Amino acid sequence: MTNGMYTDYLRRLGITDPGAPSAEGLFALQRAHLERIAYDNIDIQLGRPPGIDPELSVRRFSAGRGGYCFHLNGAFAALLEHLGYEVTRHLGGVEADAASRVVNGQHLTLTVRVGGAAYWVDAGLGDGPYEPLPLREGAYEQGGFRYAVERLEPLEGEGPGWSLFTPFGHLARVNLRDAPATTADFEETHTWLSTSPDSPFVRTLALFRCDAEGMDVLRGRVLSRVAAAKPTTERELAGPQEFFEVLAGVFGRDLGDLTQADREALWAKVDRAHGAWLASRDAKAPESAGASNAS
Repeated sequence: MTNGMYTDYLRRLGITDPGAPSAEGLFALQRAHLERIAYDNIDIQLGRPPGIDPELSVRRFSAGRGGYCFHLNGAFAALLEHLGYEVTRHLGGVEADAASRVVNGQHLTLTVRVGGAAYWVDAGLGDGPYEPLPLREGAYEQGGFRYAVERLEPLEGEGPGWSLFTPFGHLARVNLRDAPATTADFEETHTWLSTSPDSPFVRTLALFRCDAEGMDVLRGRVLSRVAAAKPTTERELAGPQEFFEVLAGVFGRDLGDLTQADREALWAKVDRAHGAWLASRDAKAPESAGASNAS
């Protein structure tokens, strides 16, 4: 990649002089990445998933786009290496079950060594830690959220690794294997996640943007604000105008690549999925009431 590409990437992050590799510099880079480049699956929703080659992701981010873990951490790893950091990519897995030791390769995770210490670095979880965490066992707090890092006892036939425990139910545990991985190791999984009708990335629009106090989350038409110190707020977006204003304003997504036809198709898909979700939720409500009355 050319230096100009990285200059544009850093400009998107709001960083003009990243300096020599340091723990402070690494922390600043991850914070900026989470604040300014949203986790989003807009192109997957439109049926045109971008590849995960890091150079492609760097160009997309420089142009105001977002991506999911393979794009976000893939490009971030390339940027960190360009700046002189020692980066290792790992096969990872995200689990809602805090007891799960599975590493299914559906997440790309990074570790970075700088200043004699190693850190768990992740710009691709959506609602993960705002700053890197020390790659050593312990409990850590960021912005009122509590995390824990533990050594991963591997399943039979797998190598050792690490686990990150988070306070978020759908993201209760993230596992990684120590062994280094390459972009090629994620290509097949990316194809399934970005094209299969059974994939959650194909079924549901999702955007995340983190800051020091919490995170903004858009799932379908429901916009939420999650913070440790305040109650979670959520509201249903009223229509396409508000929807696209939120994409651009809250999540910083440049919409210049979306034609009018794209916008209509995206809104129609999101609205249909939202209607199906409401119907499913309403169908379950009488069952829950009946179970409550029976008890």
